[in-house]
Amino acid sequence: MGAAIQFFRGVDEPVVPDIRLTRSRDGRTGQALFVFEQPDALAPETMGDITGMFMVDDEGALVTREVKARFVNGKASALEATYTWKNTEDFERFMRFAQRYAESHDLGFSGREEGGEEA
Repeated sequence: MGAAIQFFRGVDEPVVPDIRLTRSRDGRTGQALFVFEQPDALAPETMGDITGMFMVDDEGALVTREVKARFVNGKASALEATYTWKNTEDFERFMRFAQRYAESHDLGFSGREEGGEEA
């Protein structure tokens, strides 16, 4: 199994997000901001309640409840989700997911980060 992102349990979101990482100076805490433009989760036929974003891989699932829709002309056009980690172990777990997600979606993966020191 590769890695997938889900807004509804068991339903993989096919739209690949733009992901930006920020970390504290000591590297222990930080956030990943995911932006999905026109995701399937916002399609009228799927409009259920989105209660979170689930990042699923072989190790299990990482969950964030910080998900909000961005609206243009009164219509939801994007989803933004923020995943926060509080320690190095959580960050390393997130990075393992990110690597698997990149590999399973044929993405180039850059370890470069904004706003913090190079890893």
